[in-house]
Amino acid sequence: MFLKRVILAGAATLMSGAAILVSEPAAACEIDGRVSIIGNEFPAIHAVADGAKACSGGEVKANLTADHQKINVAGMTGNPAEYTTAIIANSSIVALMNEDVIRPLDDLVAKHGRSLKPNQLIRINDEVMAVAFMANAQHLVYRSDILEEAGIEPPETYEEMLAGAKVIRDKGLLQYPLGGAYKAGWNLAQEFNNMYIGHGGEFFKPGTAEVSINNEAGIATLEMLKALSEYMNPDFLTHDSNETSAEWKAGNVAMMNMWGSRMEPLKDPEQSSPEVVATTTLGAPMTVAGGSVPATTLWWDGWTVSKNISDADAEATFLAMMNGISPERLDDEMALLAVWLIEGYEPTPAATGVFAAANMDAVPYPMLPYQGLLHTALGNELVDFMQGKEDAAAALADVEAAYTAAAREKGFLN
Repeated sequence: MFLKRVILAGAATLMSGAAILVSEPAAACEIDGRVSIIGNEFPAIHAVADGAKACSGGEVKANLTADHQKINVAGMTGNPAEYTTAIIANSSIVALMNEDVIRPLDDLVAKHGRSLKPNQLIRINDEVMAVAFMANAQHLVYRSDILEEAGIEPPETYEEMLAGAKVIRDKGLLQYPLGGAYKAGWNLAQEFNNMYIGHGGEFFKPGTAEVSINNEAGIATLEMLKALSEYMNPDFLTHDSNETSAEWKAGNVAMMNMWGSRMEPLKDPEQSSPEVVATTTLGAPMTVAGGSVPATTLWWDGWTVSKNISDADAEATFLAMMNGISPERLDDEMALLAVWLIEGYEPTPAATGVFAAANMDAVPYPMLPYQGLLHTALGNELVDFMQGKEDAAAALADVEAAYTAAAREKGFLN
């Protein structure tokens, strides 16, 4: 429950308004070693990587890509590892732990991390295995002008979103009024996770690694995802967060469930039209099926250090990444990019949805060693259902079979 504690600790300051921060030049960062970063691609991650690249005395490079989770383990398995650090979240650190490719950071924290706050230190089995720098969650975003023209209120439930989408289409305002990161693979699986949690579903039988999603909650989850997709661009299975955000900036979408870390770019006048910028409005996560737990998950993002590198490269990597999240770099522009866990951060309006998720008791994404196997199975096996090629029960049976085979191969199941 780490992330919930982190967000709630700062929730009281949200109402104070936008942060007013003074930009100061970052202290000089000198390193002596090789730094190679693998991570996701969005503005907050770029800001951290840029801070690491500002160090002198050694080589610092970054590969920021939406496919980072497909290549980070392989890139850290060699000896020496191709990547000296992976920027990860509470889901993706599990794969690195399972493959034993990251090192404990306690010695480096003691030597160079005195400025870190306790809630930035991700401890697993009493060892610091990552340094967290931001919090995240998915929540409602809507165009206030389109909803007003349609005569509908911002939805608080997914059922209300569906009803509103129908009104918008029927009035001829937008043919595909909904957006969503439903790309086949990781993104589609994450949308299932969100909706399944909102339906009160449990992923595994209590106390075991035995999957348990082929049930009423699982079927209802898939039925809702399919219903929502009927109001999305027909190519929705190719739309990740980048493509979905591009659709929003182009003015093609009225409502969507999107990451808090994507909010500020949606309102960037250099990327969106004045109409989109003026009317993009943030809301809380939605509930579903009469439930009280929001259909979303809470996250932290952070960085690790590879195990299969020299101690000199490990120290250089730690110093460079510390520079990437240095409080001295947290100026007005950077403050808008994320809900930072960095000392000195004050919540901005763009953080509204993430703090709302925490205040609604949203569930953190499970840090279970076998959750990633289920995530992969979901992303692979739900596509046929979303394309209308099989029914919900059959799709969920396929997911359970794929997960069970993978879990047995990894030794989580007999």
